[in-house]
Formats: sequence, structure tokens, C-alpha cells
Amino acid sequence: MKVLQGTNRNISSYPYYNENLQVTMKGSDNEFSRFLLLVIAMDLSGNNLSGKIPEELANLLGLVSLNLFGNHLTGEIIEKIGALQQLESLDLSRNNLYGGIPSSMIALTFLSCLNLSYNNLSGRVPSGNQFQTFTDLSIYAGNPGLCGFPLAQKCKDDETNQGPNAVGGNEQKDNAIDEEGSEIEWLYMSMGLGFAVGLWDIFGLLFFNRKWREAYFRLIDQAYDIVYGALVVIFSRFKEHNAAA
Repeated sequence: MKVLQGTNRNISSYPYYNENLQVTMKGSDNEFSRFLLLVIAMDLSGNNLSGKIPEELANLLGLVSLNLFGNHLTGEIIEKIGALQQLESLDLSRNNLYGGIPSSMIALTFLSCLNLSYNNLSGRVPSGNQFQTFTDLSIYAGNPGLCGFPLAQKCKDDETNQGPNAVGGNEQKDNAIDEEGSEIEWLYMSMGLGFAVGLWDIFGLLFFNRKWREAYFRLIDQAYDIVYGALVVIFSRFKEHNAAA
């Protein structure tokens, strides 16, 4: 695919110029009959184009729709494609493109229609922004080298992270949980044992020492008398207050 040099000739002088223009955009055909210059779209699908995608394509900053479906394009998707930030529809399917999907495509925040199927793309599918919404697996079909969300194929670095290190990390986490559980069990056991020993000390003294036992029950009787007397006074005052009311 080559970039043609610009010309200052009026396009209306060409014999194939037509006032009606049909543009395939977001998977549907749209026909424009007026304000053709306002249509910022490029449909070069099915033209047997070959070669690499030109870097200069990234200079079309106002491009909204780009359709290169069904050609013989080779090489990698240009990294500069992320500069086309107005792009809403991109179809690069059924070519011979290879390499990874550029991470710069995350910057295409207006992109709502994407088709990269049936190329030779490989590597991780970018994540973030619009790519989180591209869950239709047909977008990436025919690219067995692609991996990562939303594809079932996991990337090698994911498998590495879930390998020995991940297993070791899980084992350490389980061991930490077991140790924490053991500490809690020992804490409760020691609390129960301390409570039992304390009660035995108190009741043992009361059982074997008569003086302590008599003093203890005398203290209980005094406490009962104090509490009972206080309750009697409170209820009597409460009744007097209700009677006066």
C-alpha cells in the first residue's frame, strides 16, 4: 500500500467522480449525497492492496472510519495508529498482518467498532479503555497467536506468574492463615485456663479456710441488704411521685 502524493487538481474534473458516496462504517452501509467533504472516512476494502500500512496514515488526525478489510497487507500495525484519536471504526480483518496489537490503540477512546480477525497477529491483547468493552471473540478470530482477555488462551507470562512462585505464594498464605488460627486457639485456651485457675483459687480458699468463707458470705449478705434497701427507697419514691401526680 503506497501513499499517493497530493494534487491541486479539482477532483470534480475526474470522470469517475460521483455526487453520491456510499461509505461502509461500523458494519453498515451509509450513503451520502451532500456535504461529501464532511465525511471523514476511508474505505479501501477488497482492493488487493499489498505492502505495509504506511506510517503517513497516522497523519489523518480527523479520520473517523478506516476500512482495509480483505487486502494483502503485510507487516505490523503501525504504532502511530494511536494518534487517530477520532477513530470510531477500524477494520483490518483478512489481511496478512503480523506482530502484536499496538498498545497505543488504548488511546482510541472513541473506538466502538473493531475487527482484527484473520491475520497473523500474536501477543497479548491490550487492556484498558475501549479494549475492556471488546468482548466479542470474533474480533480476534483467526489469530491463534493472540492471548489474554477476552480470549481463553492465556499468555506465557500469566502461566509463569501462576507457576512455582504463585504456588509458593499460595502456600505461604495458607501457612500464615494456619499459624494465625493456631495462635487464636491458644489464646482462647489460655484465657479459659486462667479463668478456671482464678475461680479455683477463690473457691479453694473459701472451701478450706473457714474464716475466709464466713467473711465472704458476710460480705454477700451486706451487699444484698444494701441493694435491697436502695431498691425499696427507689420504688417508694416512685409510688409517691405517681400518687402526687
